[in-house]
Amino acid sequence: MAVVITNGKIVSSKGISQKDIRIVGEKIDKIGLNLIRPNDEIIDAEGSYIMPGGIDAHTHFDCEIGGIVADDFKTGTKAAIMGGTTTIIDFAEQVRGGTLREALDEWNEKAVGKTYTDYGYHMTISDWNEKTSQEMEEMIKEGIPSFKIFFAYEELQLDDGSIYEALKRAKELGALIGFHCENGTLIDKLREEAILKGNREPIYHMETRPPSLEKESIARLITIAELVDTPVYIVHLSSKEGYDEIKNAKRGGAKILVETCPQYLLLNKEYYLPKGEDSFEGAKYVMSPPLRDMESNKVLWKGIRNGEIEVVATDHCAFNYRGQKDIGKDNFTMIPNGAPGVENRFNLMYTYGVKENRISMERLVKIISENPAKIFGLYPKKGVIQIGSDADIVIFNPNHKTTIKAEEQTQNVDYNLYEGFTQFGKFEYVFLRGQMIVRDGEIISSKPLGKYQYRRIHS
Repeated sequence: MAVVITNGKIVSSKGISQKDIRIVGEKIDKIGLNLIRPNDEIIDAEGSYIMPGGIDAHTHFDCEIGGIVADDFKTGTKAAIMGGTTTIIDFAEQVRGGTLREALDEWNEKAVGKTYTDYGYHMTISDWNEKTSQEMEEMIKEGIPSFKIFFAYEELQLDDGSIYEALKRAKELGALIGFHCENGTLIDKLREEAILKGNREPIYHMETRPPSLEKESIARLITIAELVDTPVYIVHLSSKEGYDEIKNAKRGGAKILVETCPQYLLLNKEYYLPKGEDSFEGAKYVMSPPLRDMESNKVLWKGIRNGEIEVVATDHCAFNYRGQKDIGKDNFTMIPNGAPGVENRFNLMYTYGVKENRISMERLVKIISENPAKIFGLYPKKGVIQIGSDADIVIFNPNHKTTIKAEEQTQNVDYNLYEGFTQFGKFEYVFLRGQMIVRDGEIISSKPLGKYQYRRIHS
């Protein structure tokens, strides 16, 4: 018996067509008309869009602070698939003095058998040495052809010489490295100065991480990458200043791939200001890079529309407002750094992108599904609706209207960045490799069915 989805509008990056989809087992078997056979299960998608499941290429699940974990892999991926995301790529993080293999073992312990979505890892490099260089090849054999390096955070950041060597090794292996671009050395100095002056409120998280320090590290990265002549991927771009640096470099032929996140499109630095009686509420928005100005919002939307920003991910890193964020009540440098978002990405990009004519449906599918699949070695298995691809399919009713409320979310965290935002769209069905996981906006799978995805070398 097969499943046939009929009467819906199939969306790809190339256009929208009205055809039926026949699913057999885990794969898309046929696309066309008159595909129904006796005993098939028929799903009528009239009035809905049929799209490839979303791929969130930037998550951080199972982050512990104060003995508490908000979203682990089980709750985080459950929220993801409720929001139309069927594959996530998380970050396995090497610690100083540790190995990449140890990081992979730790993340497997956290994730295996616990995910509602399919999943993979990027490997964070925080200790560059000959052993790490050798292990990069081992990680590629494990299906991890993408890595991450920080320009910020004392315990994570690498110096320029190490970055140069790591990029040379990535080029040799055909791997891709993503970069967190902020000048960590200068940020640390600005934070020290703020505390000495008695500036301890959440707003100083933003004040001590100005956009000029994102721009500076982007420029430095581009310079190093051009010396090596290899592509780089910039995670969570947040500012006009950083975008302008990238735009000019791309037009000069630089090989740069760029990601941003909904928070940098829809929120701004005003959220750090005290509101009402709760002067600490800005802590909810302590993430890095911080929120910027409204001009940056506009410029980043433009970058998505013109194709200079290829991916919209979330950087989902959930900490509870009470019991975790409030550790930094008297010192902004102690506020856990990160925020939730994996559940709302798809709806927000449809509501404030497509419905407000900032982007097309085709562009939505490209930045949410197709581009991350292509960049990170999942395409055409994922990221597209075509014969032979995994049947990772969402059926999206665009007419359903709701208001975002933390109390109604699946994310296991006590607030939502977008509380009170209107969002359009409901996931009537979500299929993961042909298995119906969500029906009528509810999880129907009795257990997590996600599988690890071996990814091929970026080309």
